[in-house]
Amino acid sequence: MTHSYNITGITCGSCEKKVKNALTKIAAITNIEIDRTTGITNIHMNKHISTEALKSALLEYPKYQLSEIAPTPVVPVVIEEEAKSWLVTYKPLLFIFGYISMVSGIVGNTAGVFNTWEAMRIFMAGFFLVFSFFKFLDLDGFADSYSMYDIVAKKVKAWGYIYPFVELVLGVAFATGFWPVTTNMATFLVMSVSIIGVLQSVFSKRKIKCACLGAVFNLPMSTVTIIEDALMITMSAWMLLMML
Repeated sequence: MTHSYNITGITCGSCEKKVKNALTKIAAITNIEIDRTTGITNIHMNKHISTEALKSALLEYPKYQLSEIAPTPVVPVVIEEEAKSWLVTYKPLLFIFGYISMVSGIVGNTAGVFNTWEAMRIFMAGFFLVFSFFKFLDLDGFADSYSMYDIVAKKVKAWGYIYPFVELVLGVAFATGFWPVTTNMATFLVMSVSIIGVLQSVFSKRKIKCACLGAVFNLPMSTVTIIEDALMITMSAWMLLMML
């Protein structure tokens, strides 16, 4: 082990030699390094030696005073995060939902009479296509984030890599109207499983990054995520009831 001390009065090679000779009389000391300019002395020892024992070894040379080096106070660095309003935090998500809703509304009203079914179908298609797109931008990042809270991805990390493809397939299925009953049932099942991990994270107040938009945006897990998943569950259930 090595301990550093400050020894005053060392001005030349002769002083250095006297100090070393005096200190090395202590059997546990294996090596001594002295910086004459600063007085800082590194003492290597194979067992702990008290400061008082070191001072006693220099008593025959009152000129040289040994003292412990006061530890440099650690000043805590406080990084203040800029307080962000709810609107600023979720602006990307709000824009996406706004654009998807606008397109859905336009398509649902093309015949002059608002078609709720068509509007919801296009909304679901846009939701899955856009959200899968952002996940594909950093698939590894999404998989890592998703495994932090999703109940399936926690156990099988591969699910984090598969999930964006599931969203892509559902998005295409909604956009083309392919097997609507099967598509809505799959959506209801997938989103119901997904919301479990979200609920657990939000209610436990864990500060986890939401992976809904992949690793591109730093969105916190919150009630907004619950609403997002719950909306898709509700819409898929409603569309199923309209068909059955």
